[in-house]
Amino acid sequence: MGLNLAQKIIKEHLVSGDMTAGSEISIRIDQTLTQDSTGTMAYLQFEAMGIDRVKTKKSVAYIDHNTIQSGFENADDHKYIQTVTKKHGIYFSRPGNGICHQVHLERFGVPGMTLLGSDSHTPTGGGLGMLAIGAGGLDVAVAMGGGAYYLMMPKVLRVNLTGKLNEWVAAKDIILEVLRKLSVKGGVGKVIEYAGEGVKTLTVPERATITNMGAELGATTSIFPSDEVTKEFLKAQGRENDFKPLTPDSDAIYDEEITIDLDKLVPLAAKPHSPDNVEEVSKIGKIKVDQVAIGSCTNSSYLDMMKVAKILKGKTVAPDVSLVIAPGSKQVLTMLAQNGALSDMVAAGARILESACGPCIGMGQSPKTDAVSLRTFNRNFEGRSGTVSAQVYLVSPEVAAASAITGVLTDPRELGEAPKISQPSEFLANDNMVSAPAEEGNDVEVVRGPNIKPFPVNTALKEKVEGKVLIKVEDNITTDHIMPSNAKLLPFRSNVPYLSEFCLTPCDPDFPKRAKENGGGYIVGGSNYGQGSSREHAALAPLYLGIKAVFAKSFARIHMANLVNSGILPLVFKVEADYDGISETDELVIENAISQIKAGNEITVKNITKGTEFVTILNVSDRQKEMLYAGGLINYTKNSNK
Repeated sequence: MGLNLAQKIIKEHLVSGDMTAGSEISIRIDQTLTQDSTGTMAYLQFEAMGIDRVKTKKSVAYIDHNTIQSGFENADDHKYIQTVTKKHGIYFSRPGNGICHQVHLERFGVPGMTLLGSDSHTPTGGGLGMLAIGAGGLDVAVAMGGGAYYLMMPKVLRVNLTGKLNEWVAAKDIILEVLRKLSVKGGVGKVIEYAGEGVKTLTVPERATITNMGAELGATTSIFPSDEVTKEFLKAQGRENDFKPLTPDSDAIYDEEITIDLDKLVPLAAKPHSPDNVEEVSKIGKIKVDQVAIGSCTNSSYLDMMKVAKILKGKTVAPDVSLVIAPGSKQVLTMLAQNGALSDMVAAGARILESACGPCIGMGQSPKTDAVSLRTFNRNFEGRSGTVSAQVYLVSPEVAAASAITGVLTDPRELGEAPKISQPSEFLANDNMVSAPAEEGNDVEVVRGPNIKPFPVNTALKEKVEGKVLIKVEDNITTDHIMPSNAKLLPFRSNVPYLSEFCLTPCDPDFPKRAKENGGGYIVGGSNYGQGSSREHAALAPLYLGIKAVFAKSFARIHMANLVNSGILPLVFKVEADYDGISETDELVIENAISQIKAGNEITVKNITKGTEFVTILNVSDRQKEMLYAGGLINYTKNSNK
């Protein structure tokens, strides 16, 4: 029985466990990446482990999220990251060099390697044939220290691509179609592996757009084969020596399979407020557009930007539309400047932003009240743009540029012949904005600004866990709900005490106050609780507020792992209807908690207020149980090293 792509890479990197879907395995990590929104905490945790030098083949720290310098906080965090990485053997991508996933694809990604990143869109690297996984910062810190990364062996879902995209239909439309078919929960516990004759028609940047938004499926990661297309991309980047062919065995087995006929795809859009709320652009109709934002780690490649420039050339942005464009990297921006495409964008009325995440994470360019904003990004959760009342649609660069000109949502096929853009035979390779670490880090002083506070650490689990239900929320609560990430709060990512004052406030403004008044307690959630970003702050802030357990119908993968890392019990209702029987302020007690966990995965919970009880499932491995007993991964690691 042959192996598929994911199984091949996992087998080559397997440290422990057997490759049976649903069982815990651990793998060796070749590369790591962090960004400045999650990186400060990851490096504080790395320092706490007392390891002098990273053990990976390459680790890179990027500055791409918190780039608005409206106070000293972001600049202080950047200086801390710059100095701590220099000391410990990590490459530092300076502000302005670009978005982590775009730059890593261009300059550092290697087919067949494992990549762990403290950002949920790390699977972008799957476009190069990497096994690239997003995780919490603490997991990345452990990997930098040479520790294995633990995960449940995923199932592998094959997406068979047939045919070829028609004019004006984009890679973005492929992943939107996958989301329409599978939903934001359809990839949980799975690797999405792309195969079929249609694969060879897609460039590496197009493949990366698709693997990037695999995060919105809840998937562990997504991956394409490494083939001649991959080789040509790496050769154009001056990295042909990094190429390694990687394809599934001819008799590879898959757990599931779907087929998408590229010939039949048309321009699509994800309507508010979910990436899987997908409809054909032509069927949505010509709604008035107020803002268009082009960029993000999903659609900011050179090829994307050139298509946009060709559409805008000689045109003028509609009077009522604000068009902002953020090229994904210094490489992309420089090449656009050199060939005149940047001039075409500016002449049309586009505002050029720096090569950073920017509006995608709510860092500037918030639309007006009740605005319709078209974005080439990956998430359109309510309020993520910075404006709660805004209606955000996710679209391809082609749809975005066409709509910016017409002023209404426009199917770009109406514009006539599509621009012909091909990958350059040679990209501009200039890594002068990447700082190498010191050969000997002993003499490097790590600079810590006043905004950097110690991260919270839990205490060992007690036999009796009790408290009140502090909040009850609905399905699909995102990490944006749990720990808001806007321009005002991002600068405080290294200050959990301050951030905790905003925990879950989009759901209930009084939650932090109630948590403090009750000395902590419980959160009750619906399905897919914690979807979205990998930010472990969505676990650290609840930990700081004394949250002992989260009850939910189901959890998003990364958030559940972050809860365990923080020593917070992630408990799934055995019977979903039990969710309905719990009210806010109900007092819940878990008697003999440690004994129950040791006995199996069913945990009985008593509702003292209502005089009832219900059963929950603790879907964790034996190793994770030990972490929960210790009060989280930091304590577990310290205890293991005694």
